[in-house]
Amino acid sequence: MAQVQRPLADRHRQPKRVVISSLIGTTIEWYEFFIYGIAAALIFDKLFFPNHDPVVGTVLSLSTFSIAFVARPVGAAVFGHFGDRIGRKTLLVVTLTLMGGATFLIGLLPTYEKVGTLAPILLVILRFVQGFSLGGEYSGAVLMSVEHAPTTRRGFISSIVNTGSAWGLMLANLVFLGLANMSEQDFESYGWRIPFLISGVLVVFGLIIRISLDESPEFTQVKNGGQVARLPIAAVLTTHARLVVLMALSYLSIGTVFYVVTIFSISYSTEELHLDKSLVLRAILVATITATVGIPFFGWLSDKVGRKPLFLAGVVGMGALPWLWFPMIGSGSTALLFASFIILFIPYCANYGAMPAFYSLIFPTRVRYTGLAVGYTLGTLATSQAPLLAVYLHGRSGSWVSIALLMTGASVVSFLAAAFMSEWKADSDTSLQREAVTK
Repeated sequence: MAQVQRPLADRHRQPKRVVISSLIGTTIEWYEFFIYGIAAALIFDKLFFPNHDPVVGTVLSLSTFSIAFVARPVGAAVFGHFGDRIGRKTLLVVTLTLMGGATFLIGLLPTYEKVGTLAPILLVILRFVQGFSLGGEYSGAVLMSVEHAPTTRRGFISSIVNTGSAWGLMLANLVFLGLANMSEQDFESYGWRIPFLISGVLVVFGLIIRISLDESPEFTQVKNGGQVARLPIAAVLTTHARLVVLMALSYLSIGTVFYVVTIFSISYSTEELHLDKSLVLRAILVATITATVGIPFFGWLSDKVGRKPLFLAGVVGMGALPWLWFPMIGSGSTALLFASFIILFIPYCANYGAMPAFYSLIFPTRVRYTGLAVGYTLGTLATSQAPLLAVYLHGRSGSWVSIALLMTGASVVSFLAAAFMSEWKADSDTSLQREAVTK
């Protein structure tokens, strides 16, 4: 049956509605994700792991940050399956609800002092739920923007959604900066809970926006054509396993660089370099402001010069610049500190601006949600260990050189993997859509 057509003016407004709603929802999701990472670096070792020495406590605290990445591939498989079976829109509402609920409950958790070992257990469970929901969140939001966008503007429109990570990090840092003048006793007592409890209000707002979305027209076309795969994960793993592995490996550079810069740098700068906590948070904030402009710019540029070349150029920059970034941080100059974060975020913006459309178009439409979600989240699982590995390497070597080598090595692997990836050709989509209809 032919699909009922909306009025032309309304159809032209759909990409704007989708990108705005996806951006708002993704910003909320990343805000919730980042406040956990910041709290893990600043305070969770004292609240949930107080019986260990400071180094071990920091490692355990950052380990809970990594647990969410273990849950991501599980969430990717589940949400990818239903996203390719029943549609993108419904799953985006579910992911936001789960993420928001888990984050709000973290803000209500009793500490180790109150309930003993039950406190870190509950923290781990809620952190797992956060990661589970985020496993389907990013892929669904990006696909909605790409599949609603005109083909000549897919890079730009989807890159706007990718600024959600920057807006989320910016909002998280602003909230913690607002608490910076609080006494240490008050912050440990109740101040750290405020960012988590704020998420409850944000989630209600985000849900109102997402419920108003229309379903992806490309998914609707696949569904109306009877080409929906019965088991999308089976189709992906049997037909497109190579692409899943390449996508995961191609993500190593941006994931490693991003989490070292935004998570590890906080503990490194305050504990090793004895810099003021609020100064480092402001430097990260300035870098994320840069990203809100840089990511859409490079997304726009990817529509002109190609998504893959820009993606590769960003990987090269992220592999080379850590050797400049670390000396600038340790220079003792506030100006160089701020400049170092901005400089390293330029290739990050190039890579991250080109990435959503590039990744989305790797797989055919009928298994696109599953393929993107699984490939992307496997990459995030590997890079989730970056802050923990950085702490370990620095503890063993006592030098930033080992961490710079880690960042450069990840970039080499990502470059080689991305070089073998190509966007799916739309004209061959139909021939392959028949492959997994029975799977």
